[in-house]
Amino acid sequence: MDEEPDRTSSTYPGGVTINDIAAAANVSIRTVSRVLNRSPKVNAETRLQVQRVIDAMGFSPSLRARALAVGRSSLIGMVHDDPNALVLDTVQRGIVDACVGRGYELVVHPAVHDDADVVSEILTFVRRSRVDGLVVLPPVSEQPAIPRALADLKVPVVGLAAVRIPSYPAMLVSDERRGAHAIADHFIALGHRRIAIITGPRAFHSATEREQGFRAALQAAAIDLTAAYVREGDYGFDSGVAAAETLLALDRRPTAIFASNDIMAAGVLKVATRRGIAVPADLSVAGFDGSVLARMVSPALTTVHRPLRTMASDATTLLIDMIEDAARGPRPDRLVDLAIEIRESTGPAPRET
Repeated sequence: MDEEPDRTSSTYPGGVTINDIAAAANVSIRTVSRVLNRSPKVNAETRLQVQRVIDAMGFSPSLRARALAVGRSSLIGMVHDDPNALVLDTVQRGIVDACVGRGYELVVHPAVHDDADVVSEILTFVRRSRVDGLVVLPPVSEQPAIPRALADLKVPVVGLAAVRIPSYPAMLVSDERRGAHAIADHFIALGHRRIAIITGPRAFHSATEREQGFRAALQAAAIDLTAAYVREGDYGFDSGVAAAETLLALDRRPTAIFASNDIMAAGVLKVATRRGIAVPADLSVAGFDGSVLARMVSPALTTVHRPLRTMASDATTLLIDMIEDAARGPRPDRLVDLAIEIRESTGPAPRET
């Protein structure tokens, strides 16, 4: 629609209102609104007349008011089921980075990814909040029914995930398999052969992608990843501690452990310290995410850096472009390369005794 906003008396930067423009140009408020929204229903002569008044009076309509004029809320929704505050803080900052200057604000909505009613619950949130579009984080994004349901409502959505999820009109896919492969290659180059992994929850694509990339690198180097050296965690600190307790109690304990996120890796460091195992002299430890935690622990953690803030900002920019140009249709996926950051927690394998 090209109707003017309801708040026709609102004051814009400079103290000038849309009413003032209409009065000075001797046209209706609706005509001014149509000029601002580039409606073809205004003839060229009237458009020029109104534009001259706008320029002369220094009128600058707010982005939010213009969105209201075309039936948008200027709200971006972020849906997540991630207890990791470090990840969420980084992602939210990235989304806000993209919203600033485009007249949008962020609404955060937690969801339970494996709840039977997660799709209908998200649709209720969309209707209640009137968001213009959604950025959906893993593991919630791994539900293909979500983008299908949003398509029925004509609500744009961008998903972030470790693999391509069917039905999303646009996605940022992080190459987590290659990132974990790089960690294994790093261990191998340092001479490690007794190498262990603490996986994430295998119901998550991120966990399986990281594990498969890690295994592929070891297999290529003819290194056997024995069952005793594989423990499943839940991406939480306590699960990292529990897995490390088991691994480091083995008679032939590993000389290198890859924890599938930084928080679990911090749990490994804690257990190593408690057991008097020197890192990296006796044990190399690596994580995944490249969160601020990796720089805060001691020794500083070797990790795979996911540029979450940049990814979130890019996803939001893509989403806003979709909102404002719906006619373009689906956008091609963006594959995000991940880089290893080598720090103090990894070193040469200890000599066999």
